[in-house]
Amino acid sequence: MRYGPAMTSTYAVLSEGLEKRFGEVHAVRGLDLAVAPGTVCGILGPNGAGKTTAVRLLTTLLRPDAGSARVAGRDLVREPEAVRRAIAVTGQYASVDGDLTGRQNLRLFARLHRVRGPAERAAELLDRFGLTEAADRAVSTYSGGMRRRLDLAASMVRRPGILFLDEPTTGLDPASRNLIWDAVRDLTADGTTVLLTTQYLEEADRLAHDIALVDKGRVAHTGSPAQLKALIGAHVEIVVADADLLVKAAGILDHLTGGQPSFDHDRNAVGAVTRDSTLTLPRLVRELDAAGVPLLDASIRPPTLDDVFLRLTKECAV
Repeated sequence: MRYGPAMTSTYAVLSEGLEKRFGEVHAVRGLDLAVAPGTVCGILGPNGAGKTTAVRLLTTLLRPDAGSARVAGRDLVREPEAVRRAIAVTGQYASVDGDLTGRQNLRLFARLHRVRGPAERAAELLDRFGLTEAADRAVSTYSGGMRRRLDLAASMVRRPGILFLDEPTTGLDPASRNLIWDAVRDLTADGTTVLLTTQYLEEADRLAHDIALVDKGRVAHTGSPAQLKALIGAHVEIVVADADLLVKAAGILDHLTGGQPSFDHDRNAVGAVTRDSTLTLPRLVRELDAAGVPLLDASIRPPTLDDVFLRLTKECAV
């Protein structure tokens, strides 16, 4: 694929048809991805879907067997050094030295990257990531959340335009996770583009502007969290007082939702999925009351990214 200037200037990351094989294993098979600058792109998928291989391709750690990509406006294959200068990668495990203090770690990274004023840059990042009070303690005394924040700070020493985050909050407690989320939001507010792989769907829902659902080595679905949820629809459920009314209730649900009703006879419940955003709980109750169907309970539950993930990956497997 040959990208025109207008196309490449629109995206921080743009790939078409990226492929990678390991012997008989076709890990990535035609990866198409477009990431707008200054946004968070969440990369989701089941184990073995090709997420890690895709990230290793886009960060020049692997050379593609086919396809093309531009990262930060640079050709992935022809200009790998330029790509590396424009990006930073934070893996699942901290890359900082536990025997050094937080300040010493950041100064070391700054010197390695030949950043002007390494001491000043270290102090700036310690403040930005809420680590000033612990700056002169050995990193071995840091909590998991503090180490992850220091790792993020180290990635930002030379102000990369694009940051690849591989499961940045795995194993962290909720408070530490929230601090990392705040740090990511601050980075994108300053114009940094973030590609985020995560096993926490709530994390993708909270942070990502767009999501790429990867399955079997290719991007199966893309869209904002809201757009992907709209593909699934809300789940409507009613519990009736009389089991003999289940079929009648199902007919009303079918009419209101357009979805195929499913029964839970143990609970005298019937449910269906609807993509009609105008269907409200009061309207549902009124319709059932008018039809003479007494209720014990009724609910309309918006879809979550868990629903999206399970439904769409199941469809991909068919």
